[in-house]
Amino acid sequence: MTYFDAIILGVVEGITEFLPISSTGHLILAGELLGLPSTEFLKSFDIAIQLGAILAVVALYWRSLFDIEMIKKLAVAFIPTGIIGFALYYVVKTILLDNLYVVLISLALGGIALIVFELSHKEAPASDVLKYDISYRQAAGIGTFQALGMIPGISRSGATIVGGLLLGLPRKTIVEFSFLLAVPTMAAATGYDLMKNADLLSFENIGVLAVGFVVSFVVALAAIRWLLSYVRTHTFIPFGVYRILAALVFWLVILI
Repeated sequence: MTYFDAIILGVVEGITEFLPISSTGHLILAGELLGLPSTEFLKSFDIAIQLGAILAVVALYWRSLFDIEMIKKLAVAFIPTGIIGFALYYVVKTILLDNLYVVLISLALGGIALIVFELSHKEAPASDVLKYDISYRQAAGIGTFQALGMIPGISRSGATIVGGLLLGLPRKTIVEFSFLLAVPTMAAATGYDLMKNADLLSFENIGVLAVGFVVSFVVALAAIRWLLSYVRTHTFIPFGVYRILAALVFWLVILI
């Protein structure tokens, strides 16, 4: 992997991590377009640079991460994902991440589901509910929905946002909680993966990993601010349409 590859993947990660379009799916597809072989290091690289995007959340929401009540709710939300993620780590890493059909089908079906959801969902008028006011029951439900994001192409953020909306939370509230929930989720996923694959890291690999990490952090800062502004007046239907079109284009370019 070159530094140019690391920059491209860092940009892709920073843009897609918090949008409901699947960062993992886009990283896999970007790797295919760049002609990168599906090595164990590339899989670990894709997971590790997600931590760069998550650091953007820490930079913007660090006060929330020191709030005891919020920490407890994030812990409750993390439990379902942590249990399922640990149990299915081998399946995801060795089977799902290597299957482009899974990525593209998940991308398309997720887009259809997002459009159908937005067209059928009757949302209450925007309220003053804050992310701190999420109940423990809602937090556990959001964490369960987040576990669906382990499937490449589904989107962790998309699953948590839709789950939160189904549980009756306002858009801005669930979007911000989704940002915060990404911190323990991706920190655990990255830490566990790097621990399992520490032998893959060399001086050269650490260099490209650092470049991808920094780029994803900077780009994610802008993406978070943009999404918070977007959700105030827009639905997620455009993202659903994009997912379907992206799946079709990638299918034609890569698999045919």
